[in-house]
Amino acid sequence: MKLSQITAALEEVAPLSLQESYDNSGLLIGSYSKEIYKALITLDVTEEVINEALKENCELIIAHHPMIFTGIKKITGSNLTERLIIKAIKNDIAVYAIHTNLDNVAQGVNKKLAEKLGLEKLQILKAGKSELKKLVTFCPLKHMEKVRTAMFEAGAGHIGNYSDCSFNTSGTGSFKALDGSDPFVGEQGKIHLEDEIRIETIVPDYRMSKVLKAMNDAHPYEEVAYDIYPLRNSDPTTGAGMIGEIKQAETATDFLKNVKKILGTPFLRHSPLIQQKVKKVAICGGSGSFLIDAAQEAGADVFITGDIKYHDFFEHNNKMTIVDAGHFETEQFTKDLLYDILKQKFPTFALRISVTNTNPVTFL
Repeated sequence: MKLSQITAALEEVAPLSLQESYDNSGLLIGSYSKEIYKALITLDVTEEVINEALKENCELIIAHHPMIFTGIKKITGSNLTERLIIKAIKNDIAVYAIHTNLDNVAQGVNKKLAEKLGLEKLQILKAGKSELKKLVTFCPLKHMEKVRTAMFEAGAGHIGNYSDCSFNTSGTGSFKALDGSDPFVGEQGKIHLEDEIRIETIVPDYRMSKVLKAMNDAHPYEEVAYDIYPLRNSDPTTGAGMIGEIKQAETATDFLKNVKKILGTPFLRHSPLIQQKVKKVAICGGSGSFLIDAAQEAGADVFITGDIKYHDFFEHNNKMTIVDAGHFETEQFTKDLLYDILKQKFPTFALRISVTNTNPVTFL
């Protein structure tokens, strides 16, 4: 299949517009028109990963972390990034990264980590930059279901754990078709009155263009009237981190022993353990120290992430236990997530999860 089909499926789940400003997600090497027969999924792109792709005849590497972060003025092989670029291009291997945009969606990195840790009643910890809009359109009564369904299928109408949400009111629309028009109902030069339905629904800003296209394609009118209203509501489906609850409260020691086992790590760095039993847990795969305050404000007993600095462990002492479980360790299940996303969309497409351990941190 075309590389563009694969990237479109990934960006349907994690739109590129949701990546952080410092990030570089998307197609890094290759052409969207390239034919892809097999893809390799990894957390990081290393020379060993490229060798694995070559060995397994994979034309595409899908990585969580971008191999190119900053601007490159020359490619001479003087550093690791340049050598990786040269090797990928020489061997005609495309490279795609899906990083903070996959972190910032409700079905992304943190959802997968939360499931592995057995968390329930999940919510985004800190709402992201995505804006919600209200979309209003008007159509003949007989075409209401077709238009509304098309909008829902394109991504409109989601509020929390509910889908297909809309408000509908009936009324009378009026218009006069002018020269050059081809009216669906009525005649040129005459004012026409039509019984119509006003459809109101919620649309995330990053889904708006797709929803508008679906709406216009399904609508019977030659010219479709619609309004878009900005809202001050936050979008609960996008943002950083996640918070949930474990099934049964347990001591911090017992809970962290279980976390250690699930993540397969020999060590957990943490602040002093809280005395009360753990019930509410906040998480952030990768580097999440910027969410420490948000986790405490949300009432978390424990906050699990990676890359915690020394002074960060002093935050919220005795109120919340802060755990550094490792960057790689808290993101390791992302490979399974990407595999599941693509297998659901393309059941017969050849996918391989990389067996190369790209964790640069080892323990003595």
